[in-house]
Amino acid sequence: MDKNISSNENIKLLSFDIDNTLIDFHTFHSNFGKIWEKYKDKTNALLTFNTGRLKDDVLSLIDRGILPKPDYIISGVGTHIYDYNNKTLVKEFNDVLDEGWDLKSVEDIITSVNHPVSEQPSRFQHSYKRSYFFHDATEELITDIEESFVEAGMEVNVIYSGNKFLDILPKFANKGNALQWLLKRLKIKTNQVLVAGDSGNDSAMFDLKDVLGIVVANAHEELYAYTKHKKVYHSEREKGDGIVEGLVYYDILPEEAMVDTNVDHSEDFFIQQELNNIALEDDNEKIALIQEGYTKAVEALKKNITPLGFSACSIKDNVAHGTDENYYSVWARDGAITVIGSLPLINDKEIHTCQRQTLITLLEHITKNGQIPSNVRIKDNTPDYSGVGGICSIDSGIWVIIAFYEYINVTKDIEFLRQYFPDVKETMRWLSAHDSNNDALLEIPEAGDWTDLFGRSYNILYDEILWYRSNVCFGRMLEMLGNNEEAGEYIRWSQVIKKEIVQNFWPSTKQQLFQSVSFAEKQFTLGDTSYLIAQTTPFDFSWRCDTLGNILAFLYGTLDSEKAHQTFKFMLGVGVNDPYPVTNVYPVVSPGDPDWRPYYTVNLLNLPNHYHNGGIWPFVGGFWVRFVHKLGFREMAISELHKLALINKEGINEEWEFTEWAHGTTGKPMGKAYQAWSAAQYISACHDLKIINN
Repeated sequence: MDKNISSNENIKLLSFDIDNTLIDFHTFHSNFGKIWEKYKDKTNALLTFNTGRLKDDVLSLIDRGILPKPDYIISGVGTHIYDYNNKTLVKEFNDVLDEGWDLKSVEDIITSVNHPVSEQPSRFQHSYKRSYFFHDATEELITDIEESFVEAGMEVNVIYSGNKFLDILPKFANKGNALQWLLKRLKIKTNQVLVAGDSGNDSAMFDLKDVLGIVVANAHEELYAYTKHKKVYHSEREKGDGIVEGLVYYDILPEEAMVDTNVDHSEDFFIQQELNNIALEDDNEKIALIQEGYTKAVEALKKNITPLGFSACSIKDNVAHGTDENYYSVWARDGAITVIGSLPLINDKEIHTCQRQTLITLLEHITKNGQIPSNVRIKDNTPDYSGVGGICSIDSGIWVIIAFYEYINVTKDIEFLRQYFPDVKETMRWLSAHDSNNDALLEIPEAGDWTDLFGRSYNILYDEILWYRSNVCFGRMLEMLGNNEEAGEYIRWSQVIKKEIVQNFWPSTKQQLFQSVSFAEKQFTLGDTSYLIAQTTPFDFSWRCDTLGNILAFLYGTLDSEKAHQTFKFMLGVGVNDPYPVTNVYPVVSPGDPDWRPYYTVNLLNLPNHYHNGGIWPFVGGFWVRFVHKLGFREMAISELHKLALINKEGINEEWEFTEWAHGTTGKPMGKAYQAWSAAQYISACHDLKIINN
């Protein structure tokens, strides 16, 4: 969907369902109320609750502070309209509902149906609504009920939702008709309305001509199916957080409203100790070094500009030995991460041209079956489709999809999107083929991702997080192209992937009823984790903490802020950011460990605390700073960015070399100098904290 179809000024009325849309039905938990109260003065839109609950029930939720004060309440699945500001029912609407409505006849027909049926509690019933529990009804049965009313000469609305709720309403009573009537009364056009819901009884709202919509991530399949041809935004978050996400998308709320959905942990004793230590530091000194580092990062990044795109490291500043010539390439993984990190510099013509060319170089070497090359040699424009030992790199293609979307999202270059979208689509097909057992997760060969000399395989956290994100990005690109139906399918599938990730990589001793038990959950004797574990296979698992995988899980929306906070406390506690941010795995693998591989001694790269085996990676440090900031700990994020500046300033030959990695305990810089992604992710972190003006 083109975001420009709407703006804050165009939207005059919001019509939102309540249960499992604005609030959790069972716990009443929601961040929507506090966020709406904080930002409501920034919009002129009227807030309307459009719900199956009855008026008094909704008023009780408002009085208890669970919901904010609205302008109107459409209650009882479109059978009452309540003017909240004037505290009166709009009686004129009830006159419309009387036509052809006979309550006794409704009850007689439903009780005669040959299917288990029971009335919902009295608080859900009134003179214009009969509601029943009607579990597992088929489409044919619902059609038969509708025909029974026709044969009885009654024109009513039969609404079946959630595979268990049956509502019988007057002919003109549903959420859409009631909303339409209210809009006419208020002289508001339907294209000035934004609606949101989670189930089938919300579908009538989406029927209004040219209405805009939000479908929350927890929505039932019936609503996804019904709205797939509509102008809707599919949120990545659930319930109230999904509504806030949608309101930010439509420019009704500012982007900072998304941060406010996080749980506030500033009073946590552990966090307070860290903040107290930071308070002793010299802020001016930290900011000065960070800003100096920013200037040096831009210089380092420009050292990697080549006619084919960003090189992995500065060619003129590094001497190649043997396989090190691979660094003199446009790498899919490195290049994509560099493009993403450098997007704040999109107005720098030289950098922008290189960002675009990096994507072009990689996409123009795609194979017939959709594989993105691992790298393309700069000296002769030759692609390489494998990594160390001839193993294909799965994450190369995933990163390119994510970077391509991020680039398009910033530049709004739809023609560029149209030109290369067929290639991106083929890459999605190629990646999907690696889900060989159709469980929503990819099966990764050993050493088949960025840790290409580190032994992990099958379902790897890092790759699955990227797989989730790439499905979201692909769906968003489909929205940009106006293909809302297929976009919805990918966003919907991304939610399945997210669920599988959390279920399989966050082991818990707590049994979850009515859910299939994952392999990780079967290991209940091992206890509960405070982070997403590194990998699982049908035969074993790794209990290690993959730092980058966990960081990206929160940044890309797979983990909620509560779990991310647990992860943050764990990683902070074990010192993944000490002496510099951050080591890529905890704990390291040592000789004699079942996870140890003989090839870890190749070039002495993966000895304990080296390279991928617990080395410090500045590009990961950039993501880490953003992770801490997203959690709401700005002062701590600044402190971590200062430490990141210190490691980037350390050099092998001179200062500010932005080296590839550093030893995990000594912090001594190692690897190649002027690494593109180290510089780019430092730049990204600076802009994320708004230390550097965009």
